[in-house]
Amino acid sequence: MADRIRVALADDHPIVLAGIRTLLNADPEIELVGEATSGSEALPMIHAAEPDVAVVDVSMPGLNGLELTERVAGSCPRTRVLVLTVHEDAAYVQPLLKAGAQGYLLKRSAAEDLLRAVRAVAAGGIYLDPSVASHAMAHPAAAPQGTDSEPSAEVLSPRETDVLRLIAQGFSNKEIARRFDLSVKSIETYKARAAEKLGLRTRAEIIRYAAAHGWLDALALR
Repeated sequence: MADRIRVALADDHPIVLAGIRTLLNADPEIELVGEATSGSEALPMIHAAEPDVAVVDVSMPGLNGLELTERVAGSCPRTRVLVLTVHEDAAYVQPLLKAGAQGYLLKRSAAEDLLRAVRAVAAGGIYLDPSVASHAMAHPAAAPQGTDSEPSAEVLSPRETDVLRLIAQGFSNKEIARRFDLSVKSIETYKARAAEKLGLRTRAEIIRYAAAHGWLDALALR
């Protein structure tokens, strides 16, 4: 029998972690070699385990998935990163691929497609969830930074900028409120005010604006 695919897993949601663990352990060709519940725990775990594939969530405490991907790509070149996320907007895909990810899988597709994605990435390929693959390149992350008709982010207050940036990075209002020690209502107000100033009506537009202005680049994430 060929060597098993060694996989490490990082996700801060216990139910998701348990479900993915069950899927991986059910395949005799895959060996789960490490788990972490935050990005800051995941990095040393991946260094120590040196897995073939690291399956990582995007929104995690410590290091988020994008920054974790960049660090793994730089310090563990033999480990290939498969991002597992709830975010279906194509604007997330390019920054992650640019950071070094080799796969992008939606959590709702994991039960059917996780093992296929792990094998594809372990074999040296690129795996994109079919739900985002067809339009992943339709909204490039490096879009021109503003036009005469596009308001500049300079119109935002520092707190409005921080809130909108974190919204785009996938954090919930509750998570952002906890980070800044504010109420959820205050975060909703900052978000609404910032979106109105920039003329952004939907979450997808916020994400695309953030991607075009470098807010999703790994070095911009804190």
